Amino acid sequence: MLRAVNFLIFFALVATCSDGSRSRIIPRPAQPLLSFKINATQPLNQRSTCSFTVSIRTSCSSVRYTRDRISLSFGDAYGNQVYAPRLDDPRSRTFERCSTDTFEIYGPCTYQICYLYLYRRGRDGWRPYDVTVYGYNTRPVTFYYDVFIPSEVWYGFNNCYYYSAAADKSAM
Repeated sequence: MLRAVNFLIFFALVATCSDGSRSRIIPRPAQPLLSFKINATQPLNQRSTCSFTVSIRTSCSSVRYTRDRISLSFGDAYGNQVYAPRLDDPRSRTFERCSTDTFEIYGPCTYQICYLYLYRRGRDGWRPYDVTVYGYNTRPVTFYYDVFIPSEVWYGFNNCYYYSAAADKSAM
């Protein structure tokens, strides 16, 4: 009986760890990036445009709602960048405390998403819990925040060194 239980636990662990469709969670603390540049000049044509679904959960520790301007940028280790200049809409109650908002964003096709930054401008404040990006031909990736986003600075994660190092190793 004990062997059967151990086998079931082992099988469940292997099945859980080998599921490639699960999102990768980025646990590192978010950082401000003063030198971050938006590449708003990338050409968007039918062949190079992809659709991304972005799910943003607002923390239950956030303000009740925010009227702040919220922007988002994410991309891969190869310079492909997606930029959404305004996600906020106070009339639709976007980014209320304890809520999840989902956005369909279009931009250049990417390889695996490895960085994500949020930008907030305003006086209300806002505390996202996490942000998950689903893209064509990439695994979903979740960036864990759960901190108040500082005003007027790009704030987030850049884990692209991991992906570029892995690509360098596979080229050898």
